[in-house]
Amino acid sequence: MSTGLLALLDDVASLTKVAAASLDDVTAQAAKAGAKAAGIVIDDAAVTPRYVVGFTADRELPIVWRIALGSLRNKLVFLLPGALALSALAPWAITPLLMFGGAFLCYEGAEKVYEALFPHAAHAHEAAARATPADPKQLEDEKVGGAIRTDLILSAEIMAITLSTLPDGALWVQALVLAVVGVALTVLVYGGVALIVKADDVGVALAKNGIGPVTRAIGRGLVIGMPVFLRVLSVVGTAAMIWVGGGIIVHGLEEYGFPALGHALHAASEKAAHAVPVGAGLVSWLVTAAGSGIVGGILGAFLIPIVGRVLSPLWRRLRGRTPAPHH
Repeated sequence: MSTGLLALLDDVASLTKVAAASLDDVTAQAAKAGAKAAGIVIDDAAVTPRYVVGFTADRELPIVWRIALGSLRNKLVFLLPGALALSALAPWAITPLLMFGGAFLCYEGAEKVYEALFPHAAHAHEAAARATPADPKQLEDEKVGGAIRTDLILSAEIMAITLSTLPDGALWVQALVLAVVGVALTVLVYGGVALIVKADDVGVALAKNGIGPVTRAIGRGLVIGMPVFLRVLSVVGTAAMIWVGGGIIVHGLEEYGFPALGHALHAASEKAAHAVPVGAGLVSWLVTAAGSGIVGGILGAFLIPIVGRVLSPLWRRLRGRTPAPHH
């Protein structure tokens, strides 16, 4: 009996060591994949706050929370099993799906630029493309839905990058790595977004109740500076949608044997980096982002009339809906 018990304990110890080694491997792979996806994380954090701008302070955190839950659902319920299934059964479908998502980002970003440059024409396009929200709750729901749709594309890119870094191995290890990366990056992004959107409220509290003149001055600085910062971040978020979408399109074209755009951007970024040795990495990234942004902006501008005049009316007919009357 004692010999059998010792053998059982030895087996349990061996399984525990294997499990610990596997978990260490998962942690290492997740850290590596998370570092590779850092650029998309920055873009995601820049895009999200613009969906909160314009709402009352008491709705900011609930909106961020709703978007964060939608992001987790995107990653864990839809993208994780979808990525594993596509990788195993139809790897050829990953690139076109990502390119479709990239085109959507280009359209969304270009539409925001269009609204800023031509507000009257953009209002007409808005009326043609979608119904105008009738009340604050409907507006909030539409904003949250738009944020979650955008997050779906960015999250798909994160999951694709993560999957591309994983070596061939057990399916459960790949699934666990994808889940760890998805949850960790969601907490990082939306925790940061929550801090950003509530920083002005912290500033008000410090300005009123801060201990000492320095603390109160910091509070006043936050109150004055955060609205400007949020407007700037909204612009950066719009730009991020365009350059991320453009980058996805460029990489997709390379996958399909059309590398000219990708090679041109790489050559330009290398040339700029050599010309400015100090901060060469940043310069290279800026040139690549700018080039991707040009590609994304052109594609998005091309898609605006197609969506407004063809796709949206067709979608409404299929769903049996008509646009709200335009006054």
